[in-house]
Amino acid sequence: MKDTVKKGLSLGIGLALTSKEHAEKVLDDLVKRGELTKQESKEFFNEIRERGEESQEELDGKIHEKLNKVLNDLNVATKEDLSDLEKRLEQIEQQLDRQN
Repeated sequence: MKDTVKKGLSLGIGLALTSKEHAEKVLDDLVKRGELTKQESKEFFNEIRERGEESQEELDGKIHEKLNKVLNDLNVATKEDLSDLEKRLEQIEQQLDRQN
């Protein structure tokens, strides 16, 4: 595949890709025009998909970090905090049962 075409596709698809169908259509058009072979199209699509998945994982991680920071800043109780409180409550209930 020509480097120019690959760079152009990377940029164009990276900026404009909104769905799997759109990417497939763009790549099919390039195959029809003879600028890519079917195999190159398939390999390129897989590369784009993998990059998208990696980007999504990275974005998910950043969102998770930000959300945790916001919840921490707001002093929102965590699952661990609630679990600790439940254990303490059970201990207090057991002590009260023993006293009665």
